[in-house]
Amino acid sequence: MASCWWRWRRGCSWRPAARSPGPGSLGRAGLSGLRAAAAAASRAQMSYFNLVKSLTSAFPNMYSISRFHHVTPAVCCCSRTRSGEKYTDPFNLGWRDLKGLYEDIRKELFISTTELKDMCEYYFDGKGKAFRPIIVVLMARACNIHHNNSRNVQASQRAIALIAEMIHTASLVHDDVIDDASSRRGKHTVNKIWGEKKAVLAGDLILSAASIALARIGNTTVVSILTQVIEDLVRGEFLQLGSKENENERFAHYLEKTFKKTASLIANSCKALIDDVLDFTSCSDRMGKPTSADLKLGLATGPVLFACQQFPEMNAMIMRRFSSPGDVDRARQYVLQSDGVQQTTYLAQRYCREAVREISKLRPSPERDALIQLSEIVLTRDK
Repeated sequence: MASCWWRWRRGCSWRPAARSPGPGSLGRAGLSGLRAAAAAASRAQMSYFNLVKSLTSAFPNMYSISRFHHVTPAVCCCSRTRSGEKYTDPFNLGWRDLKGLYEDIRKELFISTTELKDMCEYYFDGKGKAFRPIIVVLMARACNIHHNNSRNVQASQRAIALIAEMIHTASLVHDDVIDDASSRRGKHTVNKIWGEKKAVLAGDLILSAASIALARIGNTTVVSILTQVIEDLVRGEFLQLGSKENENERFAHYLEKTFKKTASLIANSCKALIDDVLDFTSCSDRMGKPTSADLKLGLATGPVLFACQQFPEMNAMIMRRFSSPGDVDRARQYVLQSDGVQQTTYLAQRYCREAVREISKLRPSPERDALIQLSEIVLTRDK
């Protein structure tokens, strides 16, 4: 296992920064990260199967999950289509089944009180990426094609896409309260406009509307799976609020948090890792929210944990959650001087390859290829 981790590091084409550990000296955090990465990869794989289970059990007469193991060569993260059919942009392909997405969500949020209605509908303005719903409908089509060569997306499968977006948005409203955030998607947050107490209630209402829509599907397996997602979101937020004093446990803590807060819902843990990279490499205007935000919140993300191996003086800053004057700026400089950003990017690429390997078990189709392309998009995005 250790040799596997070293092969991953050795195969990277970057130059080690000053004070970088040499061959064979991964450091305690690196070895811990290896074990945590293996565990998280297993959980992410399970999340993929859970998503497939929810999609296939959302309508009757489907076979067991084992039918989804179609033997095709594993592929790497690349944009080349393998279905033999004309390839289109994955977002355009997904939106075919998501026309009227936000209108339908607003119908689920039928509220008579004007202020509460405005708060709950605030982020359903069509300006988000709708990344999660697109993944759901693409996976639904890919699974349907794999099973019986049918491209039709069932109404209950589309409903899961709406519910996923509602759960995600509710978590954003609550996250902004916890983080005391003032901007998201290039505009003021709900809590900034209406206050924290009302924002919490708005997030609760969105979540309750999603739960009602989920119950209406009428499938206990689907209800159980998506309820687990909600539990994971809460547990992930609690993990983010804490930090580990033991350096060996930090990577495990970080990856566990990443899985519960993001991968559990979208079955793709590399996206959250890339978010952590962009916190150091992108500008506020492109991100639509302040950069270095994680440091200001006292959070030690992947780039920080990797940088800490090269700059041990960061340990004290991590434990005091970057609360002393100058901590945020010094930590940022340490990260930029280290290979932390590169290492986190390579870790995200590793999860990307795992995701592609699992997706490639489905029968070739434009939708399957679009899912593979999406894994590349989240790795190369700049906002």
